[in-house]
Amino acid sequence: MKHHQTALKIKTTGKSLHKITNQVEQAVAKSAVNMGLCTIFVRHTSASLLIQENADPDVLIDLENFFSQLVPEDATRYIHRSEGLDDMPAHIRSALTHTSEHIPISAGQLVLGIWQGIYLWEHRQRGSYREIMVHISGEAN
Repeated sequence: MKHHQTALKIKTTGKSLHKITNQVEQAVAKSAVNMGLCTIFVRHTSASLLIQENADPDVLIDLENFFSQLVPEDATRYIHRSEGLDDMPAHIRSALTHTSEHIPISAGQLVLGIWQGIYLWEHRQRGSYREIMVHISGEAN
């Protein structure tokens, strides 16, 4: 069994979903793993990972709008405010979503559905550099 790891550094531009499918696919191609599993993990507590609709951008807008209502940025609701009013809501949003995803690999390709894309979801207002670890394991070509 072969293992391959790489770190992706993604610059975010503030609260939004950033499609990272291509970067993860490139990591899989470099690994030369033909059949196995790709695990991605975001090394932050105020951002998350999501596999979601990649064709209609309205889906992403609706998700962001829903989460802004579900977890509002309201100074009267939270004790933790030392890093800004958006920090505690960002931690809650991250806790409600995922910090890792697992995607099968077959024939050297991610096994995603035709309408699925991989997204880094930045939950903070200001942009940041986010690090995502990609670990690929399986049988090589």
